[in-house]
Amino acid sequence: MYRLLTTLQRGFKERIGWKRLGIAVSLLIIVFAVSTLLHTLRGVDSGVILTALTEIPHGHIGLAALCVVGAFCTLTFYDFFALRTIGKTHVPYRIAALSSFTSYTIGHNIGATVFTGGAIRFRIYSDYGLTAIDVAKICFLSGLTFWLGNLFVLGFGMAWHPWAASAMDLLPPAMNRLIAIGCLSGIAAYFIWLSTGKARRELGQNGWKVILPSARLTLVQILIGVVDLGFCALAMYLLMPVQPDIDFISLAVVFILATLLGFASHAPGSIGVFDAAMLVALPEFGREQLLATLVVFRILYFLIPFGISISIMGMREFWLNVVQPWQERRRLNDDYTASAAVRQPVKKRQARS
Repeated sequence: MYRLLTTLQRGFKERIGWKRLGIAVSLLIIVFAVSTLLHTLRGVDSGVILTALTEIPHGHIGLAALCVVGAFCTLTFYDFFALRTIGKTHVPYRIAALSSFTSYTIGHNIGATVFTGGAIRFRIYSDYGLTAIDVAKICFLSGLTFWLGNLFVLGFGMAWHPWAASAMDLLPPAMNRLIAIGCLSGIAAYFIWLSTGKARRELGQNGWKVILPSARLTLVQILIGVVDLGFCALAMYLLMPVQPDIDFISLAVVFILATLLGFASHAPGSIGVFDAAMLVALPEFGREQLLATLVVFRILYFLIPFGISISIMGMREFWLNVVQPWQERRRLNDDYTASAAVRQPVKKRQARS
């Protein structure tokens, strides 16, 4: 049996590999989500969607926008926490905030967040002496913050309202509650593992090791993820139609599951996947009204931050590659002119003598 499992494992790594499997799963999620979305949108009246857009209270849109701002402010602490964890204390908060905001918004909107977000982080942090391995550690710890926050909120929400996820995962509420207990138990086991170590726990090998936060700091790590998700879910909740009524915890469970599906698909902006998941999980709402909510949320959470990030990175590259070299050339020219002006009277005095 052991030989059979070893042979299967070796054949899997040689012929398929985790990378190809991940790509196949992502494509499968996208295809399924797009087909589901097209089926759900069949017969939708665009005029009703436009009417539903005008029916969303302006005050709710403004509050949702403030929640999005709060979410992205919290997001800046993902990188800041990771930098302090790996000991890169010389990188200031403003740089961590810039990296976290731009890498997330650009990477998530373009797709393949691991590569695009990592490339943006490396472009920013390399100016402060960080290597590719350091950036990989930051990406890992930021991802750990995201997943710990998701698992905690999802476990808490599904344990309280297990039926909220049934429309999406098609599982009975009792099974969803067991999954929720499993998520919370996994986090508890992780805490016990961190607490029982004689020193800080490490992950990795062959020259790549990352020191994990202590159990006390992991509480801070989870808090960052929870606050971030809370702001995002609250923004969606404020934009939801008034009728039928839905409580915040149930919506948060649906929102997190839809977000995780979007991340797993690696689709640009989770387009199609996130929207299909929300439409399937909330059949009690009118399709046109829910689509209007999703359109406003996408504008606030995806499009506007994406435009801001592109503008910031564009201005930064223009400053670093155009303005600063021009200023340096001008300074050198001024120094040369000043030195030439000093040398000329000396030559005249030497000629007279």
